[in-house]
Amino acid sequence: MTLLTVRGLTAGYGEGEVIHDVDLAVAPGATTALLGANGAGKTTTLRAITGMIARRGTVTFDGHDLAGLTSDQVARLGIAHVPQGRGTFAQLSVQDNLLVGALSRRDRSGVATDLDRCRSLFPILATRARSAAGTLSGGEQQMLAMSRALMARPRLLVLDEPSLGLAPGITRQIFDLLPLLRVEWDTAVLVVEQNANLALALADDAVVLENGRVAMAGAAAEIAGHDDVRRAYLGT
Repeated sequence: MTLLTVRGLTAGYGEGEVIHDVDLAVAPGATTALLGANGAGKTTTLRAITGMIARRGTVTFDGHDLAGLTSDQVARLGIAHVPQGRGTFAQLSVQDNLLVGALSRRDRSGVATDLDRCRSLFPILATRARSAAGTLSGGEQQMLAMSRALMARPRLLVLDEPSLGLAPGITRQIFDLLPLLRVEWDTAVLVVEQNANLALALADDAVVLENGRVAMAGAAAEIAGHDDVRRAYLGT
């Protein structure tokens, strides 16, 4: 059983194609890592899946064909995308950023409960609740971006380079959250991550892109043990 199924995904910008016939799948509650060198097409793949750019191929989520849907419509079906650069609303307070994530919800008691859950995951969000998001550190903004996405109660959280520019300790804190999403939030994760060792250690499955095509896919433990992958992406 899969939550997200991608078949023959082809996309790019203008006349240029960046990814070609990409296949991948994410099971309910699972974490899938999307790996590859810079320029391999990882970010383009995420943008194509979430409707940010035009695409060819088939993307099915929770039984829904996403063909022709805008990114807003895709989000309303239950996919939350945290892009590179975090995308927080710098002038809004931390509290208001979190509430923006829940704008499509009508269950006020559930929203209040999830606010408390996000603050328990990342206590700094309670401490800095009235601060403008733009005054937070890079790590704090990443915590806020992930929490804002969770406030939408997604079935799938799509993360693009969550550790980019962060100190190792903050990166570890963020990645330690991923197993909790399955248990406490019933949320699957599709993550692009430059730290392949860390991603593979926490993922169930992995897909490796090379020049816009799938070079390898399978269980994360098997991918991590593959000599070619270790040499190319893990530095060992």
